[in-house]
Amino acid sequence: MEETNYREERLYLKAQKRVKEIKSFYIHLTVYLSIIPLIIFINLRFSPSYHWFWYSVLGWGVGLFFHWFGVIGFEKIGFGKNWEDKKIKQFMDEEESKSKRYKK
Repeated sequence: MEETNYREERLYLKAQKRVKEIKSFYIHLTVYLSIIPLIIFINLRFSPSYHWFWYSVLGWGVGLFFHWFGVIGFEKIGFGKNWEDKKIKQFMDEEESKSKRYKK
């Protein structure tokens, strides 16, 4: 009984941490989508001959991408812990099904 409670608490804390990470990313995205148009407006309004806003868009965008990647991680993209094992099994299954077709 005590082990079950410990396990449930551990799972809850892990889920809570994940929710905080996702929330943090969405806040970061919202700030980016709010501030970048303001930066573009200021640039085009006061020095339209030089488009320096691209530095902010790209620099902050790269940071936002890495934040997203840190939240999503390799596992959601498909390169998690078991990715190699799954691919090996997939290729073995494909070879097995090919050999069964040729034996018929």
